[in-house]
Amino acid sequence: MTSRTLRKRLHHGDVDGKKNEHLETSGSDDLNEPLLGNYYSDTHAEGSSLEETCDDERRKEYLHWTLLFSQLIAQWARWLANIVLGSGSLIGQLLTFPSTTQNGQSTKLLAPPLSPLQEARLRKLRQRLEVPFDGSRVEHQDALLQLWRLAYPDKELPPLKSELWKQMGWQGSDPSTDFRGGGFISLENLIFFAQQYPESFQRLLHKQDGTRAEWEYPFAVAGINISFVLAHMLDLQSAEPASLAGIRFLELLQEDEMAFDNLYCVAFQMMDAQWLAKRASYMEFNDVLKSTRSQLERELALEDVSSVKDLPAYNMLRR
Repeated sequence: MTSRTLRKRLHHGDVDGKKNEHLETSGSDDLNEPLLGNYYSDTHAEGSSLEETCDDERRKEYLHWTLLFSQLIAQWARWLANIVLGSGSLIGQLLTFPSTTQNGQSTKLLAPPLSPLQEARLRKLRQRLEVPFDGSRVEHQDALLQLWRLAYPDKELPPLKSELWKQMGWQGSDPSTDFRGGGFISLENLIFFAQQYPESFQRLLHKQDGTRAEWEYPFAVAGINISFVLAHMLDLQSAEPASLAGIRFLELLQEDEMAFDNLYCVAFQMMDAQWLAKRASYMEFNDVLKSTRSQLERELALEDVSSVKDLPAYNMLRR
């Protein structure tokens, strides 16, 4: 799943679709009101009375003291932050206090140095992400057939191109055309889900929980989307993570080599719960993904999370 194959980026909101949504904008708003500096220049050019001049001097003095107080408050805030976010604090180890520059920009979050174990596991995970699905490779064909056996143990294996694949939620008779940006890791994720949490996998595959929509999301294609979303959310394509979720994931990787795959299972179960809570239908699938990402980011930010099993949503999974 290289940068060439990543075709879109999904962003996510909250359960009700209204709060905690992330809206990205670019550019600046137009100024509809004149700047104060221009206003002062115009009044002085026209000539002001002595009283107006005195008022102007008092205004400048007021602005001067306001600036001094704001700078003092900013220094106090940084001093307090150094205490609260000191080296003995978990948050202090993960975050740098955002210092404001002349452009009004803030420094990004910095990840702590990685242990040799974390580096090795992260490198292996990134290598997995680089592998595209190739329907001509025997091992990829075998993995696809393995997924069928896990999903339908009592049914005969279909040909690699068959209308039967639509039962699992592939869009056409040839599943290989659905992977695109998901890569081979998305198939590995589905297989891992079926092996490690077979009850949850089967319940989601057959839509056994809750009141379902007339037009449901396609199971297999939804799984590919979740792999795609997770890789972006965790900044796995970047040299180092710039988001809190990405930084916290590195901690999970220290405890669990399969942290990404386990997190995938949590995300899939969480997505279905969001789907039911919203009473969503097929056309609202992207909104559900946004809500899922938002909830997952919040759970990863919890201080007492040191493994995937510590996430509140992990308790929804059934083996």
